[in-house]
Amino acid sequence: MTATAAVTIRRDDPRRADVLALLEEHLADMYATSPPESVHALDPGALAAPGLTFWTARDDDGALLGCVALAELGEGGGELKSMRTATAARGRGVGGALLAHVLAEARARGHRTVHLETGTQDYFAAARRLYERAGFVVCPPFGAYVEDPHSVFLRRTIEPPPA
Repeated sequence: MTATAAVTIRRDDPRRADVLALLEEHLADMYATSPPESVHALDPGALAAPGLTFWTARDDDGALLGCVALAELGEGGGELKSMRTATAARGRGVGGALLAHVLAEARARGHRTVHLETGTQDYFAAARRLYERAGFVVCPPFGAYVEDPHSVFLRRTIEPPPA
């Protein structure tokens, strides 16, 4: 669990009612922004599957502020999935807190890299800036991804914990 300026991040169930609404909004925006074959966001069932860890960020009153998942890629790597900040919480540092939490968790798990895929459209510009500020760099497609003009693939090297 991570707590930052009235934001508490904990493991959660992607099938909770308020989370379902946030994920429905996320998927709707992805399909409104990208061609269907370029949408790689996961549905709630996939986010509850083995090999994925799902977290939510909530305020002191329990209101949902955002969510993120980490998928295990094997060979010392993970993939950031379905990071979303609730519309009402944008600009409050929720995305940065979620990203920092996932990177800390990846490091604690011994991952050497964290990868992600995001869109190339203007809609995704703020997300790309956040990832770049956090040390992510452009990389080739990874896992089952293929080159796609609507996708950019990013990777961050994770330093091992001190001995």
